[in-house]
Amino acid sequence: MKPVLLVLDDWEKLIQQAHCWDQLNNLVEIKFLKQSIDRTPDSEIEQAEFLLAIRERTILDENLFKRLPRLKLLLQTGGHNYHIDVAAASRRNIAIALGRQAAAPQASVPELTFAFMLTLIHKIHHGDRSMRNGEWELFTGQTLSGKKLGILGLGRHGSRVAQIASTAFNMDVTAWDRTGNSWITSKVKRLSLEELLETSDVVSIHLRLSNESVGLMNKEWLAKMKRGAFLINTSRGAIVDEQALVEALKTKKIAGAGLDVFAQEPLANDSPLRTLDNVILTPHIGWTVKEVFEEFATIACTQLKNYLNGMVYDPQFLSF
Repeated sequence: MKPVLLVLDDWEKLIQQAHCWDQLNNLVEIKFLKQSIDRTPDSEIEQAEFLLAIRERTILDENLFKRLPRLKLLLQTGGHNYHIDVAAASRRNIAIALGRQAAAPQASVPELTFAFMLTLIHKIHHGDRSMRNGEWELFTGQTLSGKKLGILGLGRHGSRVAQIASTAFNMDVTAWDRTGNSWITSKVKRLSLEELLETSDVVSIHLRLSNESVGLMNKEWLAKMKRGAFLINTSRGAIVDEQALVEALKTKKIAGAGLDVFAQEPLANDSPLRTLDNVILTPHIGWTVKEVFEEFATIACTQLKNYLNGMVYDPQFLSF
């Protein structure tokens, strides 16, 4: 009897459509759950020895591990483990493999960042609504060219945004990064957070979620932003104080915002963000593109094959 690989939360069915699974058909039985694991009877999951989780869609904690007594390896798409109880996994000798090698998000997240920037600065969302209402309203936008872009966090996404901004859009790029990492180049000037916020026409957030970044963009720091500036967040919702942001948008302290991430997801139906006409909202789609799912699946397939071939790593936390 072949060991069972359980795949969670493949809502888009793009993991299932990946080409790599043919390589594993002779090695494991692959089971794609059709509903959330919380709603799945224990009898349907208790034989699983391997688990593939799609990003942070399911909390992976002691309660779940108790329902999976045979679990040996947790394959986690993406490089984050906020939702994993690593200590509980370690106690049960469950190995964890992260998908940190994924490169496709380095294209998809920056592309969405510029989709927000271009839509906001050219007022495309405003024009679309006006046209759909049967109007032919004349209004003026601006160009990104010559504007100052302030990037918070110059890691793999922030650095790509910086490159595109300077080379494709002729923007003056500045950055703030608490780590002082090596991505800073001669084309990107490092500023203090205060100076960056006070001088940037567009502020784009690309920080990792951490104890230091949670709530970073609070009322005080939002008040430092240049009047008429735009805020873009394709990173993590918890980095921005949403109540303070709503107030800044309502009072037109900042001209607008493009948000793909929120402190609580899905965003509440009664969230005031849904009512504002100077904010663009998307349901965390920065990474949900076909190429990302294909790469996630391919990485997981490789990791599982390596594990089955005896390439056993640190059971507490691993990325291979």
